[in-house]
Amino acid sequence: MKTDPISRRRFNRLALSALATGLLVSALPQLALAQDALAAAKAAGQVGERPDGLVGVVPGAPASAQALAQQVNAQRLARYQEIAKGNGTALDKVQAVAGQQLIERTPAGQFVMTAAGQWQRK
Repeated sequence: MKTDPISRRRFNRLALSALATGLLVSALPQLALAQDALAAAKAAGQVGERPDGLVGVVPGAPASAQALAQQVNAQRLARYQEIAKGNGTALDKVQAVAGQQLIERTPAGQFVMTAAGQWQRK
């Protein structure tokens, strides 16, 4: 049985697809670790949900909480931008809806930021 040779263009597309899949799979454990760390930081009162859909650092939290918040916020903003673009809506509107939902889902005892910018335990 004779097979047709693969074109260089098709080979490049397949190679890029495999690379992208590999990068995504290798990033999944980091995303899971970030979510575990976020849950722990929330439970410890170091970070909380903000009305804009981002994570904020509660005063007195260690520097590691700031680094975690930056990592989580970068991921969230990227997702919010995808949603806004896909729905043809403004980014701030997507953030506001996400923020409201995240604050509503926050368990009692964890910190949330009020619309006035003050931290309070839910």
